Amino acid sequence: MKLPSAIPAKLPAALLVAVLVGTFGAGAVLLNGRTPPAPETAITLVVDTLHGVEIPDAYRWLEHQNAPETRAWIDEQNEYAELIVGETPERAYFRNRLREFNDRDDVSAGQRAGEHEYFTLRRRSEQVAAIYRRPLPPETERGPIDPAGQYEKVLNPLDWSADGTTSLGILSFSPDKKLMAYSVRDGGPDEYEIRIRDLEAGTDLPEVFPPALYSGVSFTGDGSGLYYTDRSRSIGTRVKLHRLGTNISTDEVLFGEGYAPSTYADVSEEADGRYRVYGVRHGWATSEIYLQDMQTGGAIRPIVEDIDGRFYYRFIDGEIWARTNAGANNNRLVAIDVNNPAQANWRVVVPEAEDVLEDFTIIGDRLYVTYLHHASNQIRVFEKDGTPVGEVEVPALHSASIRGGEPGEAFLTLSSYTTPSTTYRFDLASGERTVHEGPEIEWDASNVVVSQVWRTSKDGTRAPMFVVHRRDIELNGQNPALLSGYGGFYNARKPGFNTTAAMFVEMGGVYAVATLRGGSEYGESWHRAGMLTNKQNVFDDFISAAEWLIENDYTSPQKLAIQGGSNGGLLVGAALTQRPDLYRVVLCGFPDLDILRFPFHTTSNSPPALLEYGDSRIPEQFEAIRQYSPVQNVRDGVAYPAVMFNTGDLDTRVPPQGARKMTASLQAASTSGHPVILSYSSRAGHAGGRPFDAGLELNAMQMAFLVDQLGVEVPLQ
Repeated sequence: MKLPSAIPAKLPAALLVAVLVGTFGAGAVLLNGRTPPAPETAITLVVDTLHGVEIPDAYRWLEHQNAPETRAWIDEQNEYAELIVGETPERAYFRNRLREFNDRDDVSAGQRAGEHEYFTLRRRSEQVAAIYRRPLPPETERGPIDPAGQYEKVLNPLDWSADGTTSLGILSFSPDKKLMAYSVRDGGPDEYEIRIRDLEAGTDLPEVFPPALYSGVSFTGDGSGLYYTDRSRSIGTRVKLHRLGTNISTDEVLFGEGYAPSTYADVSEEADGRYRVYGVRHGWATSEIYLQDMQTGGAIRPIVEDIDGRFYYRFIDGEIWARTNAGANNNRLVAIDVNNPAQANWRVVVPEAEDVLEDFTIIGDRLYVTYLHHASNQIRVFEKDGTPVGEVEVPALHSASIRGGEPGEAFLTLSSYTTPSTTYRFDLASGERTVHEGPEIEWDASNVVVSQVWRTSKDGTRAPMFVVHRRDIELNGQNPALLSGYGGFYNARKPGFNTTAAMFVEMGGVYAVATLRGGSEYGESWHRAGMLTNKQNVFDDFISAAEWLIENDYTSPQKLAIQGGSNGGLLVGAALTQRPDLYRVVLCGFPDLDILRFPFHTTSNSPPALLEYGDSRIPEQFEAIRQYSPVQNVRDGVAYPAVMFNTGDLDTRVPPQGARKMTASLQAASTSGHPVILSYSSRAGHAGGRPFDAGLELNAMQMAFLVDQLGVEVPLQ
């Protein structure tokens, strides 16, 4: 298809879209066999000098988010993205298929408060979830909440924004169940308001907490106030107490003086209000615990301090029980006497095992402990003194979680790459399980194979990878493949149903998820091997996964796509700059891409990430970061893959300017002729901001871009 001779080769994106669509109809358009040119981005060179090294930045002006020039650039990029993807039959197919998969009733677990049960519910075809309540059924009649039921709507987010970009969440109930603290999030930022609802009067109390990085919101034991943590970017983390009816600006700071914005802190009341327990977490590697005896009026004193380890704790039977990696790479469960908290006095309840101890809960009089076994879950059962008494059967290559229910029962939730999340009512005595909440998704997995394979990374480290595909594909190196991963923040990528993956597999694609260092799959040593100056190991692990798929004839570089979001966006951003020859398509969402500039983005919620990625203001960490930070490693004259970025103005966790600058850099540098596009929202962020239809539309756009670039045949009939 040729560009009409009357049309200049370079046009502003808006005009180019209008001319091409008017001439040829909507859809991805090739000009003389090539992708339409991207909008030109002005270069205003800024050169920083860090530790004696000059760092050029051609697109610093794109960091100014609200500048007219930046807004015009964003509009052009959105228009160009629509031009490239187009309104094609394939996009319509994915829009409809995604609606079949995802447009279903979505109801949260109920929370009992007085004579009612409260929950969030988004019914099929609705754009956003509202908060509802129903009269608490008699114990003998309690079952899952029927989304088709008629319930009282307590709060409707559409009252805040008719476009469905505001979301509400239940935070806490007062002890007498007459008050409910709830969150109001305007778009997609991490910040939200706190409001307090008088459930009997059906009105809010006068105080409205302004948007901030709140966490740990809970009522005091006597119901007279509200505990919360305010993690201010300028001041740091502070645990506060708000007394109802008083001015929020006068709230008492209970704990946190001296802690930086990179720290997380929380508070809980225990033992009927006798104790306040304060937890402190420095990034994702170390933490502390402090205790205050309110009965004696004692000062806050350390329970765990200056110990190289991470502690996730609960107050049980007068002790602090903690899952910790202190002295145990794979974690162990210890009980700490609050009156004799020295490490030498800790009582080991469940010792370290070969698998990673991921979580624990007490149901009835027994401990149910969840483990990670090669990135899948197992659940083992112990007496409270640590004596093993069996396990809960979990199918291979599944994720699993368990929680208590009525006396004598529990709820077991299972999920896999072929099975949507299903919750079973589990009889503790007999082990019998019946479906409590089953999936509404209809997907035939009878012809789908899930396997776990092993490959070797650059430094000789072996790591597994999940591979999902139809049983009837041929290993001829020509299959389209989509590889994903994460690799950071002590976060494990476990099996779970993914509608994008399901669509890709049913079209004959191979879906793979690589286990990477930086996660929790093999304990703290595995985590630390992928953080700070070791971050390159994560990218090497991911590259080895791509190489394995190619070497074993699952796919080829011309048929391989990679996908990641957030820290996974950094992953694929580094992978595409380090090995652009290895992939044909990159899908990159809400990504960390300018790690070198991270410490200087004061408007983003980035300080904790510096404890994982490193801080370029520190010389030895700077040297490691500048070797992989994607924005600084784009090179002119390289044939880069096709790339689709997506982000939004209201991402306050990951600075969206990284994606803006990376888009401009790749568009100018790449010689492949493959498109680099950016889908950008003024309301979206890490925490949401897209109503249902907008989220579905983004996914349909990504899938249409993916299959077009990979040459996948879509079953339109």
